[in-house]
Amino acid sequence: MKKFFRILVLLILLALVAAAGLLYDAHAQLSTPLRYEQPENLQLAPGARLRDTVLTLRDQDRLASLRQGLYLEIYARRSGKAARIKAGEYRMEPGMSAYQALDLWVSGKVVVYELRVVEGTRFEVALSQIIAHPQIRKTLKTTDAAEIMSAVGRAGQHPEGRFFPDTYLFPRDTTDVALLKRAFDAMDKTLAAEWEARAADLPYRSVEDALTMASIVEKETGLPAERPEIAGVFVRRLRLGMRLQTDPTVIYGLGAIFDGNLRRRDLLAPNPYNTYLNTGLPPTPICLPGRAAIKAALHPADGKTLYFVSRGDGSHQFSETLDEHEAAVRRYQLRGGQR
Repeated sequence: MKKFFRILVLLILLALVAAAGLLYDAHAQLSTPLRYEQPENLQLAPGARLRDTVLTLRDQDRLASLRQGLYLEIYARRSGKAARIKAGEYRMEPGMSAYQALDLWVSGKVVVYELRVVEGTRFEVALSQIIAHPQIRKTLKTTDAAEIMSAVGRAGQHPEGRFFPDTYLFPRDTTDVALLKRAFDAMDKTLAAEWEARAADLPYRSVEDALTMASIVEKETGLPAERPEIAGVFVRRLRLGMRLQTDPTVIYGLGAIFDGNLRRRDLLAPNPYNTYLNTGLPPTPICLPGRAAIKAALHPADGKTLYFVSRGDGSHQFSETLDEHEAAVRRYQLRGGQR
């Protein structure tokens, strides 16, 4: 009997030593860096098993050893982390251990890509940026504005001005519709917040009028300090029943036929966006305005100026009377007999 117990104790000790050896080897393997000599992206597909990821690492010769892959599977399942791995594209860095890789996959910190839509961009240009982006998944079958607005849940609305210009970060395979919805919702929130804090007695029938005014202000100047002053000029013109007479609306109305030179005949050509011929605001915004332009449209500067002309350096000369304005035109626009 004593001999039996001695053998049993010996076997238990041997098992404990073996187990300790396996644990030590597992820890050493899981602490060993994967075989990445330079940063690479690894895609974990939705619904993929951990086993599939380990096989991918093995096929790409990224495992330090076959044991490393086996230990990774066992540890991930025993720790409960296997069930918490999130699909996506992950940045695998040189020196990253199997432990660190697993923690990264659980964290969901996927690779993000960037799309920048600049203030003043037209909707059609922003749409072309989305279509051309290689990491955005294309689901739209058309570039027709009405169908696109239906796809984002805003059927019947004109798309111009309705998408917020910003820098958007997103993971690979984000759809075009999802990104458009983000931009639309961002503009909705921005408009709602700015409209709530608007100045009193503005000549706008609705928030849509304010958005249209903001788009005109956005196209008229790139100088932040001038935006409220330009908005003030146009607001005073609306109150007086004067035509806005702003070139960017005419250019928008010309569309694809505009060749970069605005001619007198263009100012005399009837179209809904010609504010030299039509009183009031154009029927829709003419670009995607940013927050600063929206704020300026809703907080126009006080004053008496009704005219402005470009100085040729990006800034403008503002005038209260037509005589002052014509003198400014002669000074800044007609020097040497050329406009």
